[in-house]
Amino acid sequence: MNQPTAIPQHPTTRRAFTVLLSPTRRGARLARLLTVAHLSLWGLPSESAAHIVAELAANATVHGRVQGRDFQLGLTVRGEALLRIEVTDTRGDRLPVLSAPGDDAEGGRGLLIVEALADLWGVIPGPVPRKTVWAELDLVP
Repeated sequence: MNQPTAIPQHPTTRRAFTVLLSPTRRGARLARLLTVAHLSLWGLPSESAAHIVAELAANATVHGRVQGRDFQLGLTVRGEALLRIEVTDTRGDRLPVLSAPGDDAEGGRGLLIVEALADLWGVIPGPVPRKTVWAELDLVP
């Protein structure tokens, strides 16, 4: 009796990429570069996503840094219509707050940029000691 050697599978349109990076300026830069490279490989626009990743990765390295613990970048494309960006760090005790900085402030505008570029964004606390800041972009105009 012949037995099947492979089970037919339906093609999937889900694409995913995850990487751990050092919580340094170099790690944040690499997060942005890897985002652009993967979205380009997948044939997707990357400009808004690159800005969002740059801001979230910078926040992970400045506000979410714990010595010896990396941050994680995750990119997921669902059905060619939605890109989800996730940046997880190990400072769950420091949740991001969207607020307008003073006119002469040199920083504090990162989440305002994420708010302007993302269709949705938010924070998932835990599991302790982590938090994940996520953003979603509609890929279909």
